[in-house]
Amino acid sequence: MYEYEKRVEKLSAATEVAKLPSAPELSIVMPCLNEAETIGTCIQKAQTFLNQHHVAGEIVVADNGSNDGSQEIAMLMGARVVRVEARGYGNALMGGITASRGRYIIMGDADDSYDFLDLSRFVDKLREGHDLVMGCRLPWGGGTIRPGAMPFLHRWWGNPMFTIMARHWFGAPINDVYCGLRGFSKALLERLNPRCTGMEFATEMIIKSSLYREKIAEVPITLHRDGRTAHPPHLKTYRDGWRTLRFFLMYCPRWLFVIPGAMLIFLGMLGYVVAMPGLTIHGVTFDAHTLLFASLAILCGYQSVLFAIFSKTFAISEGLMPEDLRLTRFFKVMYLERGLLLSGMGLLLGLGLLAAAIHRWKLAGFGQLDYAKTMRLVVPGATLTALSFQTILSSFFVSILGMCRR
Repeated sequence: MYEYEKRVEKLSAATEVAKLPSAPELSIVMPCLNEAETIGTCIQKAQTFLNQHHVAGEIVVADNGSNDGSQEIAMLMGARVVRVEARGYGNALMGGITASRGRYIIMGDADDSYDFLDLSRFVDKLREGHDLVMGCRLPWGGGTIRPGAMPFLHRWWGNPMFTIMARHWFGAPINDVYCGLRGFSKALLERLNPRCTGMEFATEMIIKSSLYREKIAEVPITLHRDGRTAHPPHLKTYRDGWRTLRFFLMYCPRWLFVIPGAMLIFLGMLGYVVAMPGLTIHGVTFDAHTLLFASLAILCGYQSVLFAIFSKTFAISEGLMPEDLRLTRFFKVMYLERGLLLSGMGLLLGLGLLAAAIHRWKLAGFGQLDYAKTMRLVVPGATLTALSFQTILSSFFVSILGMCRR
């Protein structure tokens, strides 16, 4: 206990606590969960930056349930501690951001891996009018990674992979999607209305900012080795990697639903092309059994495409995504009444094929039928009937989802 008190006194004495104005320009927000080893150093560096660069600012520590004395150290050093009961990285940050008073926010982890002395480029970019300023630790974006500062898988696989996905799927102009040191205007977070409570919070900010065409900049930074020794990093490689991938897919229905669905539909149609006439290619005969597999592919693929329309419509209605001109044009062409008309025609055709099969059975005295010939009526008829029925239900469902958009 004595050593702990001496450590707090030393950290407190080494730092000049600045008096905060009622409305500071900048809030430096640090999420904290048992960071007693490093929180003091991070606050000291942040305060030194504010004093040396004459920035009117405050330091907000968003504590997420620490039990190692982190809160006491932060308060003794002049930081404002916000206790956030709901656990999770995103919850902690949102709690700190909501409580901060600055026009601009710079967030960074409290493990001393980011240098809070070097924030001037973030402030400059924010003052220039950028909504989001990302730090970049990776060399191909101008950053520097000190030896031992980033695990091998994170540096050479996870981070580059998700960064490439963010650039190509969402048009994000960044080189380091996972960088936790970033600046943004408080108004940006109010516009984006983030929903994620865990590690996905950081990527949600980037994806939404890109989709909403916010003004994004990137500055190179140096990543230092984590200063903690009492416990391992909070980031879990495979768990948080999967959660990030899941979030990417949920925000990109094209890759989650449309492309897999379109591929299944294409394979199904190809199966029909070779199976309906009963072609034999390189000694392989495609018959009624092929029709069954082809129909299964078409039904699954069509359902996948419908889910893309459902999810995109819901996301836009709830403000999770901006308006999509392609979806708007689609609804102008494929509105409820036209969907019902086309699906009604398809339903009649499908039922007609099934009726023809029953008629053929009747002509045979309801006895044995030629399996291959009969299935060429039954399988397409059943498939077309199912597709049409799906379309009828989906037309009504999409109209309900889109009501609040009109």
